[in-house]
Amino acid sequence: MSDDFGGYDMTKWKSLNDIENMFVQFIGVKLPKEYSEGEKEEFVNALLREDIFTSTYSTFGIRKEFEILIFQMHRDLESLVKRTKKLLYATALGKKCEPVLILTGIIRKSRYGSAVQLEDYAIIGGSKRGKYLIVYPFTKTSDWYLLGFTDRAEMMREHIKVGRKYDQVKQLLAYSFGIDDQEFIVAYETDDIVVFQDLVMELRETQARRYTLKDTPIVTAIYSPPTELFKIG
Repeated sequence: MSDDFGGYDMTKWKSLNDIENMFVQFIGVKLPKEYSEGEKEEFVNALLREDIFTSTYSTFGIRKEFEILIFQMHRDLESLVKRTKKLLYATALGKKCEPVLILTGIIRKSRYGSAVQLEDYAIIGGSKRGKYLIVYPFTKTSDWYLLGFTDRAEMMREHIKVGRKYDQVKQLLAYSFGIDDQEFIVAYETDDIVVFQDLVMELRETQARRYTLKDTPIVTAIYSPPTELFKIG
């Protein structure tokens, strides 16, 4: 069992076709102030389910709303829902927790020809986890979709060109149209927060930025495998 990936065997994924239309969720969990060692162990064991890809992060000291961010991915949305219910309603610690944030989306190939290889995806790319994860819901304006596809594609090429300058930063994009409040979930993985901020500042100057309706809350988290989530120091 690989603790780095929640026990999940990722070797079954060979290309983007293998993850097309899979469901992803980010779940922000508010912990109680008191819990026992036994409750922590039971909770961690529930996170290490081998049939659902899982990656966990700490937001302690960064977000006041919640301390743990859980990423999970599966072909079947109902399987993710059942897993979350078991985690939060069938474990002693989970019953004391509160799910504060849930973002749900679907992995789809880009319409704008971005040739990102599977190994270059954030979180699910198969390489060692980046130290930091930044994730946020994203929605474009109605005017964006009323533009012709050629105009949108040209602006997205500029956007993609900027992104490729920062190869230290990996991205994961999920589509949420019709299944959640936002249109996309955007996640970035990096070992260098300053470089990531440089990327964001440059992207603010691209033409596509004027069509952004909402891209908050921005959640910054630190990678922490399940067995280390509750360690202090």
